[in-house]
Amino acid sequence: MSYQHSNVDGDLVNLPTGKVICVGRNYADHAAELNNPIPTEPMLFIKPATSVVDMTQPFTVPQGHGSVHFETEMAILIGSKLSNASEEEAKAAISGVGLGLDLTLRDLQGKLKEKGHPWEKAKAFDGSCPLSPFIAANAVADLQDVEIKLTVNGEIRQQGNSAAMLNQVLPLLSHASEFFTLEPGDVVLTGTPAGVGPVVPGDKLLVELTGLLSVTTEAV
Repeated sequence: MSYQHSNVDGDLVNLPTGKVICVGRNYADHAAELNNPIPTEPMLFIKPATSVVDMTQPFTVPQGHGSVHFETEMAILIGSKLSNASEEEAKAAISGVGLGLDLTLRDLQGKLKEKGHPWEKAKAFDGSCPLSPFIAANAVADLQDVEIKLTVNGEIRQQGNSAAMLNQVLPLLSHASEFFTLEPGDVVLTGTPAGVGPVVPGDKLLVELTGLLSVTTEAV
């Protein structure tokens, strides 16, 4: 079944499924857990529209490429075009706030990094970006005070607050728009807190923006 952006009431959002802009190492604790240096500016990469699937449905864990990791992130749905945008323009362009899983072929990513190669095969494969329904932007009082939480099989695995982001949401959108025009239907994933780890078929996940949005899903 093809993916379509939706809101928490179940209504479809009249926006196309666009690209997904991701930021790596946007939480210092996550950079540390993978022994990665903290970047001095946003580390951006892109997942194509073909990576996006509906988080409310079971998602597929790829086989044959080593360990697959979950990375839980707050997702920003773009509602209007942004290019070289100010932070004020970026704020006005946010159509919704949701959740994304940045699924990562971690073993493959390590091999690619060792060779100095791009990460796309490890990060941008089909189905690598389960997205939740979106809540309205004005339902979030402060984008820099949102708790992001992942529970796997009843055990809390990730729990962090957007206050700890190295690059806050609005400056991040502005910066990204200097390099990539953000179009209606694009999504920006804002980084993952510490606690990433492997996901395997049969795992049951509860993905939350605490007090705002929760989604239950399953790996198959």
